[in-house]
Amino acid sequence: MTKTIHIVGGGLAGSEAAWQIARRGLRCVLHEMRPARPTPAHHTDRLAELVCSNSLKSESESTAPWLLKEELRRLDSLLLQAAQKARVPGGHALTVDRGLFAEAVTAAISAEPLIELRRDEVTTLTDDAIWIVASGPLTSGPLADEIARLTGSSRLYFYDSISPIVASDSVDTSIAYWASRYGKSTDGTDDYLNCPLDRDQYEHFVDELLQADSVSAHIAEDHTSYFEACLPIEEIARRGRDTLRFGPMKPMGLDNPRTGRRPWAVVQLRQENLRAESFNLVGFQNHMKFGEQARVLRLIPGLQNAEFLRFGQIHRNTYINAPALLTPTLQLRARPEIFFAGQISGVEGYVESIATGLMAGIHAAAFSLGETPRPLPRATALGSLCHYVSAADPKNYQPANITFDLLPQLDEAARLRLRRDKKARHALVCEQALEALAGYLDADRHARV
Repeated sequence: MTKTIHIVGGGLAGSEAAWQIARRGLRCVLHEMRPARPTPAHHTDRLAELVCSNSLKSESESTAPWLLKEELRRLDSLLLQAAQKARVPGGHALTVDRGLFAEAVTAAISAEPLIELRRDEVTTLTDDAIWIVASGPLTSGPLADEIARLTGSSRLYFYDSISPIVASDSVDTSIAYWASRYGKSTDGTDDYLNCPLDRDQYEHFVDELLQADSVSAHIAEDHTSYFEACLPIEEIARRGRDTLRFGPMKPMGLDNPRTGRRPWAVVQLRQENLRAESFNLVGFQNHMKFGEQARVLRLIPGLQNAEFLRFGQIHRNTYINAPALLTPTLQLRARPEIFFAGQISGVEGYVESIATGLMAGIHAAAFSLGETPRPLPRATALGSLCHYVSAADPKNYQPANITFDLLPQLDEAARLRLRRDKKARHALVCEQALEALAGYLDADRHARV
């Protein structure tokens, strides 16, 4: 007898997962605890309620967000269809009327006879069903306890500490220098690119940091319950003028080879394992508005022309250490009948949550039919996002938005040919991604004939 598929959470990921399962002719149960149990951020009982923003990012062709959405459209995403119907003017972004968007998703799910919508709280993942956990960043305490029991409590996080990421080719290496602290490295090579500051530069940076505008919290505890191990840099700076120099900007053991002297302070950049051509600003999580981050962080020598692929954040976000736990098909390795999707799997952003929900739904349907779920090709944005979730370094795992640095690099010939034309490089990556998706879908159709 086929096990019933249960989906925990009626947000973006859970709603999309349920729709994909129903499209494959299978029944499923979608559990949403609202309104019986509210969350600190939601205001209605509608499915797929957007709580922070109403933008699903760029619709400019040949951008990474556009590519991810285009792949979702080609896989018949319900939520992308709802977004198009609820679209409002937003420049190059896919911007929606939040109320109309949630209404459209709720109406579609409620009208689908293969989806049973239950308004209840799930606290136990029993072994007599297939589960998709899409409970989001505000997962309830009892369910978080259950997930911790299944995965190990050390692999479940409750606050999300995200450092900014910059494009590697935007760092000025005539100023920044490679070095590991006290010359110690993992493989004989220098692990960090270091941006040195003298005393005046440091003092100016701290002044601007302390005056920068912060993001308003949509959940009160975002600003009040910081872990000491992941404080925002501006909070560290408020504790004393030199506190940053003894924390994330510590210069000890990082003498500048160009001067032979130790800088007054240093910002370390770490190359991302699975993010090609990008660097993480180590320990630079913060609560500044994105525009303020760009302004203040470009005061750091070597980053004056930095291109930010992701800005820093710190907020309430329950998520698992996915690379230590999940397969590329978003299945729990220890219990493959359990899938994770959305922000609890370690993705950031509305479209990324929809994407992992869609993939979890497709894979759970295949698993229910006794088939082996097949991950999408790495060349696709969907495949690369799931690859990152399942294969990033678990020691330094941070949730990710979709950016081109998650996708495989072009071959050397193409990189050389297009080295001065980033727009053309991105267009070619998109072209190859959509070709790979088409090939995957063709193979899938042939397999079912």
